[in-house]
Amino acid sequence: MPKPAILRARHRALTAAAMTGALLSTLSACREEPTEVATPAPSWKEPSAYRYTLTSSEGERSLIGTFEVTVRDGKVVKATGLDDSARRAVDRSLSEVPTIAELLQQAEAARRDGADVVDVDYAKDGRPTVISIDRDEDAIDDEEAYTLGGYEALG
Repeated sequence: MPKPAILRARHRALTAAAMTGALLSTLSACREEPTEVATPAPSWKEPSAYRYTLTSSEGERSLIGTFEVTVRDGKVVKATGLDDSARRAVDRSLSEVPTIAELLQQAEAARRDGADVVDVDYAKDGRPTVISIDRDEDAIDDEEAYTLGGYEALG
């Protein structure tokens, strides 16, 4: 049987090892990335008619360029391409150009699907002004960036 002095030394060593492990575990937990908390979107109700300018960029997508968009009853009724890329997109299909509500739905769907990045900036009235989506930060050319400006509710 080991002597009491040896038992005490062994006990102190085991206690020190356990405390060191607990301390390292606590410290490593402090270095973890904070969990991102989505800011609730301000309430904004899409009016029955409005006009806005959409600049769509980033990624390998067909909807790239700057557009002047007119929406009535939740549908794009007119889109004018303000650059070559946007004109080609409008010539292909007017349905490619989204309403503001559709862009917000797209951001929410990306968030639900676990996209790595979904950022939305809002104007004081609650409508979005910038939407950025990156479904996979490790993938190339899957980003989507939208800037919404020149907003005007129509009577």
